[in-house]
Amino acid sequence: MFAMASRPVLAAALLVLATPVISHAELPGLRADCAEYQERLRRRPGEAPRELRRCDEPGVIPAVWRDLPDFTAIPDRWRIVNAIGYRERLFDPYNGNNVLKGDRPAFGKDWFVALNFISDTTAEGRSLPTPAAISTTPDPDTLGIFGDPDQVAITQTFILETVLYKGETIFKPPDYEFRFLPVFSLTHVEVDQPGILRADSTLNTIRDDDFLGIQGLFVDKHLRNVSERYDFDSIRIGIQPITADFRGFLFQDSPVGIRLFGTRDNNRWQYNIGAFRRLEKNTNSGLNDISADLREDDVFLINLYRQDFPVLGFTSQIALLHNRNRETGAAFIDTNGFVDRPAALGIQKTREYDVSYLGFNGDGHFGRWNLTASAYYAFGEETPASFIDQPSDIRAAFAAVEVSRDFDWLRLRGSLVYGSGDDEPHDDRSNGFDAIFENPLIAGADTSFWIRQSLPLVGGGRVTLSSPNGLLNSLRPNKFNSQSNFSNPGLLLLGAGVDMEVTPKLRASININQLWFDDTAVLEVARNQGPVERTIGQDLSFSLTYRPLTSQNIVLRLAGSALLPGDGYRQLFGSDTAYSVLANVLLAY
Repeated sequence: MFAMASRPVLAAALLVLATPVISHAELPGLRADCAEYQERLRRRPGEAPRELRRCDEPGVIPAVWRDLPDFTAIPDRWRIVNAIGYRERLFDPYNGNNVLKGDRPAFGKDWFVALNFISDTTAEGRSLPTPAAISTTPDPDTLGIFGDPDQVAITQTFILETVLYKGETIFKPPDYEFRFLPVFSLTHVEVDQPGILRADSTLNTIRDDDFLGIQGLFVDKHLRNVSERYDFDSIRIGIQPITADFRGFLFQDSPVGIRLFGTRDNNRWQYNIGAFRRLEKNTNSGLNDISADLREDDVFLINLYRQDFPVLGFTSQIALLHNRNRETGAAFIDTNGFVDRPAALGIQKTREYDVSYLGFNGDGHFGRWNLTASAYYAFGEETPASFIDQPSDIRAAFAAVEVSRDFDWLRLRGSLVYGSGDDEPHDDRSNGFDAIFENPLIAGADTSFWIRQSLPLVGGGRVTLSSPNGLLNSLRPNKFNSQSNFSNPGLLLLGAGVDMEVTPKLRASININQLWFDDTAVLEVARNQGPVERTIGQDLSFSLTYRPLTSQNIVLRLAGSALLPGDGYRQLFGSDTAYSVLANVLLAY
C-alpha cells in the first residue's frame, strides 16, 4: 500500500514543478547576482528563448504566478490520482487505483477498505501406524494391534479477510480498525480401518466434512500517540490472533479477549498486555466454533520486545503467561464421537490447573549468523494429576535454538529442541513440558513428518503421542479441545537443514532431524509395556516451493517426508517406515 500511495504524491510534485514562469521578455527585472540563471540564457542559434523564474536570493527560485487561469482547490491527494488518469482496477492488486486494496478512501476522506482472499488446497497421501478395530474389522489379516496404514486426505480452505480502517497509515497506525476473518474448510479423508475417523466403528471409512469458522472479529481503537514519531497505545477487543513468541512454541491461537499494545522509543520497544478466553475448535478443521460455549480456559499474557538488543539486528523478548483451566465439568465429546476431555489416559478424570510460563525469546542476527532462541520455565499446580488422584506440582522446562548462515544462494541451518519429560508419573510432581496451543516453525515446520502428523498411542488412537502441527509428546487426544498434560515423555530433537534458492522463483529445502524421548517412564505406564528405549528415529523431509510471479500470490509446493524407526519407535509401533507426500496450491488476492 505504501508504493501505491506514493504515486499520487510524486504526480502532485511534478505538477508544481511544471508551473508556468516568467518569459524571456521580463529578464531586465532579474537580479544581477543571479549568475546561475543567467547561464541558462545562453542558447544555440535558433533555439527558442528559455523560460525562467525570478530570483529571490541566490540559489532560490520562487514560484511566480502570473497570467494563469483560475485554479480550483483540491481537498485531498486522492482526487489528483483520478485527475491524472489512474483507472479503477478492482481485479488488479498492483496496477491502477484499487479501492479494495486501500489505494484510495472507500468513503469519506480517510475510511479505507482492504480485502484479501486466499484459496489453500492440500492433497496428501500418508502411511501411519493405524490401530485395528479388533472386534469389528472385516479383514481377518488385521486382527492385531495395527492394520492397514494407508490414508488419503484432501483439504480445501477459503479465507476472506475484510478490513475497514480510518486514517492514512503510511506513517502512523489507524485511528480505528474493524477486521472480520471468516474461514471455510472442506475436508475429505479416506482410511482402510474402521473406528479411526469416527468412534462408531460400524460407519464407513470415508469422511467428508465442511465447516465455517471465525478466526478474526475485532475492533481496534488507537488511543493516543506518545511521540512525534508515532509511537502509540492501542486497544483491541474481540476474536483476534495472538502469539506468545516468534516461532509459535507456546501459544499461537485466535481466542476472544482484550489486548493493550503499543510502541516506545521509535518502535524499539513493543509491548502486549492481554486477557483471553479460548474457543472450542471444530475437530476436523481446527477452526473456531463460535456456536459452542466458551471454554473455561483463560490465558493472561504480558510480553515486551526490545529491538537491536543486545546487538544491532537482534530483537529480544521476555514473556510471562498464565494459563488458568477450570474444565472440571461434564466430559467433552467431539464431532466424531471421541472423548477429548478427559483424555483416555491414566485415571481419566477432568482436571483443573494453574500454570505460569516465564520465557525469553530472541530472533535476528549476530553479524552473518542468524539466530532464533526460546526458553520457558513452567510452574504451577494441577488437581488431580493424570495418573494419580491428588494434586501435583508442575515443574517443567523447554528450550529451542536455530542457528543458520547464508552462503550466496544457500542457507545452512542447525536446530535443537528440548522439552522435559516426567520421570515418575505416580509421584506428586509433573515434570513434562506442555504448551497451551503450539504451532512451531522450526526443523522443517509442516513439511517435517514428526511435526505434521500425529501418531496413535493408546485407546485405539484416542490418545496420540504428538498432535498435528505440534512438536511435543504431550499425550493428548488432540491439541484443539483437550487439556494440557504435564505427565508426558518429553522430547529431544537435533536437526540440520539447508534452504536453496535455486532461482528467484524456486526454493528447495532439505531437513534431517534425530528424535529422542526425554524419559520413557510415562510411556511404559500408559502402554503397560516393558522398558521402552528413548530413540524415536530419524525424520527426513524434502520440499520444493515455486512462486511463478515471484510473489506470494501464487505458491505451489510439493513435499515428502518419512520417519525411519529407532528402537523406541519399533517397540511402540513396529518397524514399518511411516511417510507422507503432499501437494499444496496457494492462491492469494
